[in-house]
Amino acid sequence: MSERDSSQTLARWRLVLGKYASRQMPCELNVSQQRMAEALEKLYSREYSKRGVRQGRDLGPGSLDPSQLNVPQWLGEIRELFPEETYQRITQHALDRYGMTELLNNPETLENLEPSTELLASVLMLKGNMSQSMLAAVRKLVRRVVEQIQRRLKHAIQRRITGQRHRFQQSHFRSAANFDAHKTIRRNLKHYDPERKKLIVQRPYFFGRVHRHLPWEIILCVDQSGSMARSLIHSAVLAGAIAELPAMRVRLVVFDTSVVDLSEHVTDPVEVLMSVQLGGGTNIGKAMNYCRTLVRDPRRTIVVLVTDFCEGADPRALRQCVRGMKSDGCHLIGLASLEESGGAWFDEQMAARLAADGMEIAAVTPNRLAEWLAEVMQSRS
Repeated sequence: MSERDSSQTLARWRLVLGKYASRQMPCELNVSQQRMAEALEKLYSREYSKRGVRQGRDLGPGSLDPSQLNVPQWLGEIRELFPEETYQRITQHALDRYGMTELLNNPETLENLEPSTELLASVLMLKGNMSQSMLAAVRKLVRRVVEQIQRRLKHAIQRRITGQRHRFQQSHFRSAANFDAHKTIRRNLKHYDPERKKLIVQRPYFFGRVHRHLPWEIILCVDQSGSMARSLIHSAVLAGAIAELPAMRVRLVVFDTSVVDLSEHVTDPVEVLMSVQLGGGTNIGKAMNYCRTLVRDPRRTIVVLVTDFCEGADPRALRQCVRGMKSDGCHLIGLASLEESGGAWFDEQMAARLAADGMEIAAVTPNRLAEWLAEVMQSRS
């Protein structure tokens, strides 16, 4: 065993055994391993308390005292630091062995937290274990986060999809992007003040927009495994925004090892997010084969697959479906992430195979996806 392998093995044992093993197993943890150790200690130090072991005195706000545990923040940490299987096991321990259910069954606590995509992603992971009163609080949180995202993105997404600037039509919608400088100067020349040598603009003019009233079908196929929680949230909002546009038919399908068609709720992102059940395995091929049955006019259909490409089933079925849909004439987009940050980890080997089969692969923001959809529709018009 090399020195590097030995060091990694020692570090893993140090993480398993906890802080009380540090004297017997002195080893240098890197930054990531140290974060893992602290996240694990926040939960498993409760085991010592159950056995009557004193955790120390004068523990301040930055300590690892179990009473200092911020549940949503901690859930976000372990989701970031550990693989999906490990994350599921840790949260199950938290619920079954250490009574974290009680911490999450206080609606007032949830309502007092600052709403964010990260908080919502953590809470949705445990939605299936909550009481009815807690679910009511979760619905309020979902609505607040959805409204936040809609304020940031909804109108921009719709403008990107509905058309480009129209230089021969004026608009009452005023923005810097639509400002018609030449017409504004020309129409306001009569208000020029020669003494002050300034042009007085009494009325600015703005370009209108070209609307493409063409029948298009957008099929969003979204992975609901825990690692895709934030992308699922943004997918729900994006689908709702597109569904409001004229001549657009939007289908929304979510999947793990089973497939659920939520198209009937597509205009209500809150209902969509309350209907999902995060976690579980992944069968992308099964979901894509279902989406293929929804296609009516392949040349006017864009299929957007949102997943980390970690296929749990036989990848041959997935690849065969992708090749078939491409041959039918569908435009296929595969997104490893649909978040405002745009970054993601994903199975690059599987993504490369699907790219070879005809699917365009990327990790983008919702705004960029809207532009992408508009470009595809423009090129096929």
